[in-house]
Amino acid sequence: MHVKETDRFAGLSAGAAQFRVSAIGEDNCSLASYNRRDYFKVSLILEGASELHYANRSIQIGKPALVFTTPLVPYSWEATGKLGRGYFCLFANEFLYTGGRMESLQESSLFKVGSDPVYFLDKDQGTYLESIFVRMRREIDTDYLYKYDIIRSQLNLIIHEAIKMEPSVAYFNPPNAAARITTLFLNLLERQFPVDFPTSTLTFKKASDFASQLSVHVNHLNAAIQEITGKSTTAHINERILAEAKSLLTHTDWSIADLAFSLGFEYPSYFNNFFKKHTGNTPMSLRKTL
Repeated sequence: MHVKETDRFAGLSAGAAQFRVSAIGEDNCSLASYNRRDYFKVSLILEGASELHYANRSIQIGKPALVFTTPLVPYSWEATGKLGRGYFCLFANEFLYTGGRMESLQESSLFKVGSDPVYFLDKDQGTYLESIFVRMRREIDTDYLYKYDIIRSQLNLIIHEAIKMEPSVAYFNPPNAAARITTLFLNLLERQFPVDFPTSTLTFKKASDFASQLSVHVNHLNAAIQEITGKSTTAHINERILAEAKSLLTHTDWSIADLAFSLGFEYPSYFNNFFKKHTGNTPMSLRKTL
């Protein structure tokens, strides 16, 4: 959304790192940068007109709505009217589901890829949900030792309120669909980088992985990307993996096996063959020249 989103969170605790809450349009403090691949988002839209571009779909929002977005599906907001009024919160999976007590948010009905992200609200629902966001914003500024336990309970109230409702959305195909699908693909590809730890691995490795996340047929995805960029989907994926491989070889001391795993290769030999095919050198020979 082309409006300012600002936050009200403080402290350096694990809770502060895993949860943030804000009102839309505040100008008394700035929202710190965050990595979208790590945070889920719940937005309460009370006033204003906008469009949510979610995967390959667009949703017009001109009345109160509760919106759930997941870090693995590219999305963007576009204001189509006056500045909106509402709230949003960002949180990590670990904040809500501590100690392995519940399933991952990615598998929940609200955030599962392919589910409808928008729940339109009546007046009573909007008033009730706004009161919860107000309480969360008030609580986060206190010094109470267990404030994040309270906030976690309040967030669960929001989620359970949504579970009781059926989403009612009207999707439409945006103009220049090929360009939009290409942009979504490139955003989703880039969102996987940089690779931060040798124990992590890429979620999307093939064109079909991206197509599944974007809810399009792989042939449609390939055709759109070829039309807009002049390169194949696989070429884009390989080029980005290769660039990350060179960066990791240069700036880390990870073993070749760890590096290969983090880039989605099942065996180091597969990574060696991939790297040599595209550069003419093995990963180890490149590292030795640095």
